[in-house]
Order: sequence, then C-alpha cells, then structure tokens
Amino acid sequence: MTSKHGNLPRGLVAAGTDLNFRGRFGRMFPHLTPARFGQNDTEEQQNLGKLATAMVSSFDAPKDGADGEESGIPALYTYFGQFIDHDLTFDPDSSFQKQKDPKATIDFRTPAFDLDNVYGRGPNDQPYMYAGDGKTFLLGDPLTLGTTSAWDLQRNGTGRALIGDPRNDENTIVSQLQGLALRFHNRVVQNHPDLSFEAIQEIVRFHYQYLVVNDFLPRIISAPVLNGLKSNGLPDQAKLKFFTDLNNPYPFMPVEFSTAAYRLGHSMVRPGYRLNDATLMPIFPLPPAQAPGFPEGLTGFRKMTQDWGIDWGRLIDLDTRSYGSMTLDGANQVANFNRLQLAYRIDTALVDPLGSLPASVASNPPPSLAFRNLLRGREFNLPSGQSVAEAMSVPALQDNQILIGQGVDTPDAPLPNIVSVGGPAFTNNCPLWTYVLAEAMQNKTVMTTPTTESVQITTPQLGPVGGRLVAEVFYGLLFADPGSYLSKNPHWTPPGWGQDFTLKSFVKFALGL
Repeated sequence: MTSKHGNLPRGLVAAGTDLNFRGRFGRMFPHLTPARFGQNDTEEQQNLGKLATAMVSSFDAPKDGADGEESGIPALYTYFGQFIDHDLTFDPDSSFQKQKDPKATIDFRTPAFDLDNVYGRGPNDQPYMYAGDGKTFLLGDPLTLGTTSAWDLQRNGTGRALIGDPRNDENTIVSQLQGLALRFHNRVVQNHPDLSFEAIQEIVRFHYQYLVVNDFLPRIISAPVLNGLKSNGLPDQAKLKFFTDLNNPYPFMPVEFSTAAYRLGHSMVRPGYRLNDATLMPIFPLPPAQAPGFPEGLTGFRKMTQDWGIDWGRLIDLDTRSYGSMTLDGANQVANFNRLQLAYRIDTALVDPLGSLPASVASNPPPSLAFRNLLRGREFNLPSGQSVAEAMSVPALQDNQILIGQGVDTPDAPLPNIVSVGGPAFTNNCPLWTYVLAEAMQNKTVMTTPTTESVQITTPQLGPVGGRLVAEVFYGLLFADPGSYLSKNPHWTPPGWGQDFTLKSFVKFALGL
C-alpha cells in the first residue's frame, strides 16, 4: 500500500525540499513493551548508571601511532555520520527526567537528506550566509595551513558560526567538515554559473545522497543486511518491512533510530586527533592531572584557532600514508606522526573523554555520554534489543553474547557480559542502544586499510537489528522524498566519478584537488 502522494512507503508523505517543514518523532515498533530496568525510577537510574560506567573505557591519552581499538574505517567517517545526523534530527528538549511521547516531540530538522543543516532557510530568508550573487556561501578566515586546505566558518562578533545548524560547530572536525560542504557547493556554482540556486542545490544533494547510500552505509552496515534490501544492486523500496506500516500521515523520525541505533558513532570516536604537524588534541578537554600537556580539547562554538586547520590526509585517504606502528621510536615515530588515523571500532566502549562531557556540550547532567544515551532510551520508552530482534524475526543475542568493553582482537582479559556488570535487571533485557553496539561486535568483516602496508583489520559492523534499523530509515526517507536521486533516477551516478564517488572524492572536489 502506498500513500496518496504516489509510490511512497506506507505511512510516509513526501518531505520534498521544503525547508520550512518540520517533522515529528515516532515509533517503528509501537506495539512493543517499553524496557524497564528496575522497580522504580531510582533503581532504574542506578542500574543504568552501572552499565554506563562499564561502557566507558579507562583513560587513554591522545597519541600518534596505531591502536588496537582502530577499525578499518578512516576517522572522518565518524564526523560525516554526525553531519548526517544533524541533517536529519534535532530535539532541543532533553530533560532525562520525564517520559516522552515521540508523537508530541518536534523534530526541528526536516526528515530528509536535503542538507537543511547546510542551506538553512535559503538565501532569501538568511542572506547573511550568502554572497551578493545569492548562490555562493560566504566563508570565514583562512587558517594557517593555507587557503586551499582550511578555512574557518563565517562568524559573528561573539565567535558564533553563521551556518544552517549551529551544532555543526560543536567540535573542530565537524566544523571544518561543514566548511567543506560549503566549499563543495561553491565549486558547483563555479562550474555551473548559469544554473539557478535550486538547480545547484539538486546537484549537491544528489552527490551527498549518493555518498550516503553507496559509501557511508557499506562502511558501517554488514553486507548481508544491505544486500537483503536491494534488487539488482540497488535499494528496493518493496523490501522495506519495518519503516512502512507506521500509521502516521506525516514524515517523521523513528526514535528507535535516533535514540538508539544511529548513536553507533559515539563508539567510533577516538580519544583525540592529530589535525596537522602542530596540533594533537583530545576531542574534549581533560583534567591536567590526567593529561598533562593538553590544556584544551577540540571543542567548538568559537573562532577557530589559527593552527588548527586540518590536514585532511590525516583523517581520510586523500593520499597513501603509512599505517604506522604502536611503537613511538625512530623511523616509526616519523610514520606515526603523518599516518592516516582510523575510527575506533563499533563496540560497547566509549573513550574516556565522553565519560565527562564539558558544559559547552552537555549543559545539563549527567556529563557521561553513555549514561545520557541510556537515560534517553528510557525517557522515550524504547523496547529492549531482544524485543526488537524478535519483532524482526531474527535470532536475539544471548546475555553471554552481549559483551561490554572494547571489541579488540586480543583483549587483556575476557570481556564481561551485560548481566555481570549491570545486574539481573538486564537479563534478556538489553537497552536497544547497547544491544546494537554489542551486535556489531558479533558481526565483523575484514577491511584492508588504505595505507602503504594494506593492513587487514577485523571491523565490527551493524548487524541484523542495528543495520536493518539504520538502513531502512535511510532508504525509506530517500524513497519518501520525490526530490531525492533514488526517487528521480536510482541509476544516477556522479558525473565524472561514476560509482567511484566516495567521501574522499567529496573532500578532494571541495578542496579543488
């Protein structure tokens, strides 16, 4: 059954490209019972707090060199995933103290891959973001690395970025990725000066959507899950099973996706990043006693520090660099200093800086990102991971398969399971976010690093529950949008790139390489 708007998933109407549209959150599995982790609120918070503590790794200072927690995925994909999230969802009301009705919660982003986090409300309504031609984005100051490598965002007198979504300035990496998106758009304007702003938008959106479907998803979701949603190598709307019959007349964002499955990227964050020859910083500020020599972190919402311009070859494989070594002496030090950094594995471990977020990121308690995610799942009455697996008719993980900790190849000691660290409240009752991460640890594939040594790394990917949740929402929203490339021409490929267009291609084009 399709909607009155034509061949769209049942329950969805076209999001189009109306930047004034606002959606709502909803449920993919409204019939499932909410998971509970104690007899009352206090007991639930205590139990979730124990699990959250176990899901934050011990302190590991930022460093150059290979790391056993690394996956085979270049580090920039972590922040491209954050960029996508800011394109799809935004709920500014998060109390962690009350149960929330998803249907009454506004999604202040359009539930479509339309880059409203880049374009905002457009040049007519936000002209301060655009040059006098009404098509070209204004940029800020060039950074120390030079005009072809790094630019700051345009900012007001207080240092706040003048961009479509302020969250895209919350850390240095996503801030400069936002800048690349602006520069990508501007390059398209330069190549097609006679096209209208709307035509330029469509070109940019098509490239972005193609990148999401054909490069980003295959990095984070296991191939069997994605192949099960395709026919003849292309996403097939008829194979969407769970993001279709939702009895909701408006486009919306499922809380099982936004509050659980798509928070996978939190486990991919490294303790810190080397941006260039001069700058190695933790992702968030660390106490001086813990990390001497690191007076601040890569937090944003401020004018960019001049020597923090990103050498993009350290985050994405623009060129071929050494894989590096875990040792830091002699020739290895040189290789490590210039190496391509890789995202951490999708597992049930978050790095220590995420256990104590700064007030600029988490203005209300608790400061632990793991605890915030678990409380948010409870706040939205999410079902357990096992319940969702049963609803999807896939075998659910057993408690002894839900391991808590770093999913490295050779751990120092066997990882504990969820019941042993959290208590009996989690027996066959795993929070959906934790379940998705634990399931990835059971679904590993071998990836070859794009480095001179071509190292093979076993890399966890989202499995039958987590991968299906993410893929169906991504495909479903694209099919629901009559302006997307999947709706207009699913065989479309980026001109001049074909099927080889990846995040690396996006960065190269934006930089003018």
